[in-house]
Amino acid sequence: MSKDKIKNLIERRLPEAGLVDAALKGVQLFRVTEAMPCVPAVYEPTVVAILNGTKEAVLDGKRHVYGSDKYLLCPMTLPVEAGTPKASEQDPLLGVMITLDSRIMRALTMEIEAAAGGTRQSQGEAPSALALAPWDVGFSHTLLRLLELLDNPVDLEVLGRGRMRELCYAVLMGEAGAAARRAFGVGNEIARTIDYLSTHLNEQLTIDDMADHVGMSRAVFHRRFKEATTMSPIQFVKSMRLNHAAMKIAEGKTVSEAAWDVGYQSSSQFSREFKRMYGQSPRQWSNAAQVPQLLN
Repeated sequence: MSKDKIKNLIERRLPEAGLVDAALKGVQLFRVTEAMPCVPAVYEPTVVAILNGTKEAVLDGKRHVYGSDKYLLCPMTLPVEAGTPKASEQDPLLGVMITLDSRIMRALTMEIEAAAGGTRQSQGEAPSALALAPWDVGFSHTLLRLLELLDNPVDLEVLGRGRMRELCYAVLMGEAGAAARRAFGVGNEIARTIDYLSTHLNEQLTIDDMADHVGMSRAVFHRRFKEATTMSPIQFVKSMRLNHAAMKIAEGKTVSEAAWDVGYQSSSQFSREFKRMYGQSPRQWSNAAQVPQLLN
């Protein structure tokens, strides 16, 4: 069975707790052996597949708990809180994270829509923020084929990109495929806005700026953005900035450096908003934070 083989592959490569970057770009294997509360993180477009244990992602207060029965698709950059509340030595969390190549996803989405005569396109709908999908045969098989390349450098070099394309196709055709196609296909204005925001966090962008960027009216943009992310554009930007700042502080930056990096010009405003969101001042967070890399 594909799942058992994938689990054995991860256990063989990670006999102890840790996170490793596989030789194939964008692929990470992880093993967690202690419970970790949910902490601020920023998910890039990613697929997270669990082979043992459970993981948790929280977006705007909504919890998404998943294990080996379903994989998580994050089709766009999102500010979340992530954790492993039940991991232990006896029951470790085992899994793989795959960063989705936007170019491959866009190209495949366009090919799928063209081959289907446009019938798969969900007109007028915004992409879903987070989606859980069952491990179907296509996903399980293509994930195993991808990870098996790690044992042979020549196969990896020659076949790696093709196998990654196969996995992206399996995601697009699976139960989470509608969310993925809306994020990477025609009408992906919200996902494109989020990509833009992610690289301009230190700028003072308004809703009008964001709406203009994708050629929408303010009212339509606001409605579609909230449908896609569950947050208003202003709430989203604030969450992105504070999550990035929390991660920077946990990595060793000073509070003032983190605040400045994400666009805050007033340290007192940053401290107020940080405490309101996380229940701790930035300095308290700095003293207590121990953020494992796999949650980022």
